[in-house]
Amino acid sequence: MQGPEDDLKLLCDAALQAGAIAKQFFGNDPAVFDKGPEGPVTEADLAIDAMLHDVLRTARPDYGWLSEETDDDRARLSAEHVFICDPIDGTRAFIEGSTSFSHSLAVSRNGKITAAAVFLPMRDKLYSAALGAGATLNDAPLQVTTTAHLAEATVLTTKANMQAHHWKEGVPEVNKAYRPSLAYRMSLVGEGRFDAMMTFRPTWEWDIAAGALIIAEAGGIVTDSFGVPLQFNGPRAQVDGVLTGSASVHQALLDMRPLKAG
Repeated sequence: MQGPEDDLKLLCDAALQAGAIAKQFFGNDPAVFDKGPEGPVTEADLAIDAMLHDVLRTARPDYGWLSEETDDDRARLSAEHVFICDPIDGTRAFIEGSTSFSHSLAVSRNGKITAAAVFLPMRDKLYSAALGAGATLNDAPLQVTTTAHLAEATVLTTKANMQAHHWKEGVPEVNKAYRPSLAYRMSLVGEGRFDAMMTFRPTWEWDIAAGALIIAEAGGIVTDSFGVPLQFNGPRAQVDGVLTGSASVHQALLDMRPLKAG
């Protein structure tokens, strides 16, 4: 039986192949298609998705498959292991010529992420993690920040998450920053460059699966936006937002959030 570290090697190799494809299209005016409310998709997204499906499912034919760019196959719900992939996280950034896009690949076992890779090909940054084995950036070990006080924290978020209705007694006074790729934002928290990341709208699993393990293995806390532990490979393939960061900052932010309805 393959273990998390075997799966991690497979994911990292596939992520590097995804990066090679992305570089062929980047800056070369790739064809763009409109998915309506789900936003744009490019021929690069589709080419990478096809490659990932071929490479990963050939290596692990008994694993289920969940990807942003593949029609959902509900057979994944009965699979013990599932690949959860976003061929390009930050497609708009990719189209605009920003180098902050990433490839986000993960393996879930019975709803828990066991292996993860996030690769930024234009920045040569490969974040990775295997359950129980720690997290790394280009093979260097990662550790979340030790910031103790919320007022000193820098949080990756958007203006929408800082609206008053998201908080019980006033919006937290924190330093704010932004990156276009959710997977990259989470990886930066795992790297210790930021203290926390939050998003309160329903969030697709493929955007956060890999980043969740990278943060957890770097010593951070990862929950939904109300503090509930994340569970993956769900029927909706979405979670109720994400709140993640170092233990102290995560708890301080969580204490300011309202209780989950129902």
